[in-house]
Amino acid sequence: MFHRAIVTRHFCSASPRPWLFVGLGNPGEKFQGTRHNVGFDMIDTFAESLGVPMDTLHCKSLFGGAMVDGTPVFLAKPQTYMNLSGESAGPLAAYYKLPLNRVVLIFDDMNLPCGVLRLHPKGGHAGHNGLKSVISHFQGNREFPRLRIGIGRPPGQMDPKAFLLQKFNVTARGQVQV
Repeated sequence: MFHRAIVTRHFCSASPRPWLFVGLGNPGEKFQGTRHNVGFDMIDTFAESLGVPMDTLHCKSLFGGAMVDGTPVFLAKPQTYMNLSGESAGPLAAYYKLPLNRVVLIFDDMNLPCGVLRLHPKGGHAGHNGLKSVISHFQGNREFPRLRIGIGRPPGQMDPKAFLLQKFNVTARGQVQV
């Protein structure tokens, strides 16, 4: 889903200042392939397309980096569990002295149809606990881009928390294509 052309066209600028992409999710096999982990899935796809190993532990995240057309690009998957993602994203941004407009958060969104992507330059948390944690660790600053990945709404009366932690079925996985 993430291709070098997209990164080059939309995120690279004339300056060689780095970009940090942080995918939100939960660590461990138990959560692989769940709706709540599409942020991790996107980072994995991005890393694979760039040939970047995600095997370094840095600021409580699995971390990797590459140069994309002369611009440093860092990728991170916080290992703190979703609701504490800011414990990783905050220190990473501080460590690299990045202005928050160079930090892109990637996460699931139940308010978007499955597979729909929305890129926003800033905004609130819309009740997303991982995003709340990040905003808190950015000292309340909401001025950072976010890529929302639609996972759809839970069917019927299903508990939203159970829906988030369910694995995608074949049809939904095809719509997300992460």
